[in-house]
Amino acid sequence: MNSKLINTVRWKFIYAFLLSGILTAAILYGGSKVVHSILAAQTYPDYSIPARGIRWLVNNIGSVPLMIMVGVLGFVLFFFLFTRRVMLVLDEITAGIQEVAKGELSHRIEVKTSDEFGVVAASINQMAEQLQLSLQEERSAVAAKNDLITGISHDLRTPLTSILGFLEYIEKDRYQDEIEMRYYVSIAYEKSLTLRKLIDDLFEYTRVSGGILPLSLTSLNLNPFLMQLAEEFAPMLEEAGMTYQIIGGQEPLWIQAAPGELVRAYENLFSNAIRYGAQGKVMEIALSLEGEEAVVRISNYGEPIPAQDLPHLFDRFYRVDKSRSRDTGGTGLGLAIAKSMIELHHGSIAAYSEQGRTDFVTRFPVVAPPMNRNQEEQLRK
Repeated sequence: MNSKLINTVRWKFIYAFLLSGILTAAILYGGSKVVHSILAAQTYPDYSIPARGIRWLVNNIGSVPLMIMVGVLGFVLFFFLFTRRVMLVLDEITAGIQEVAKGELSHRIEVKTSDEFGVVAASINQMAEQLQLSLQEERSAVAAKNDLITGISHDLRTPLTSILGFLEYIEKDRYQDEIEMRYYVSIAYEKSLTLRKLIDDLFEYTRVSGGILPLSLTSLNLNPFLMQLAEEFAPMLEEAGMTYQIIGGQEPLWIQAAPGELVRAYENLFSNAIRYGAQGKVMEIALSLEGEEAVVRISNYGEPIPAQDLPHLFDRFYRVDKSRSRDTGGTGLGLAIAKSMIELHHGSIAAYSEQGRTDFVTRFPVVAPPMNRNQEEQLRK
């Protein structure tokens, strides 16, 4: 018989039942012999006090009822003793459940057996651990929500305050001439663009992180895709006094992607490299095939990112610049959007920064290149 099946609560109770019955039968058999010998004795004064008590019980109750009574009491006593350890485990599980019910989610029940009670104890521990983790995640979500509200309030209020202030100057005719009025209008317009970008980023982040963004995936070669995108960033690079350099890219890197959505991720990574890498004068885009992954490294040179900030770079509204300067910190959503978008494409992203160089490395599983028409026709034939 399977040892796991034998070592179960059901079989433990069966063993206790059988052993209790055997020991009870043995006691009854031995007791019947003793009672028989006492009743067979002829000399009454020679009886001891226990013997006279037994004789009295037999004469007044009867031997059969007496044996039944002794048997029942003996069986209950033995069964209690043999099942005592099992019941202690059950008591510990019950006490543990009560602790968890009180909210003590850090409480753990000691797993002493491998039977059903042991499985129940382990399951309760796992449940308590999951509840504790869920509670921590809920608290983190609440804290993140509060941070999000705080960040949105701050980032919306700043440009909105400027817009309202300059419009108030215009509304109350607090300008000297048309040139000054146009200057106020220009500033209000620039702040409005900033406000619109923040709202667009918030909307984009909500769509991407919420998983409600439908993707129409197709085969995409990353090499020409990123080279074309780098060309589109040439004016921005020139304005920042930078150039770009492509490293590798000789072999095609085919992945499954939605180009219109993936371009947003790399636009944010390029913008980030330009924003923080103007000092280094160059943005590097390295493309390579590593095993079954297409790897893209976007690097800029300048002041390295502190090690304590690296794990939080992709958090929403997180900025290395704690002053939250919009000139250097953007909206604080660009990298969060890039990470979410890349993960939607079954890819991954990581950041490294040391010795004046910062790398953002993305990885995607490669796929077979698409077939041309001739190959499709041959396959159909």
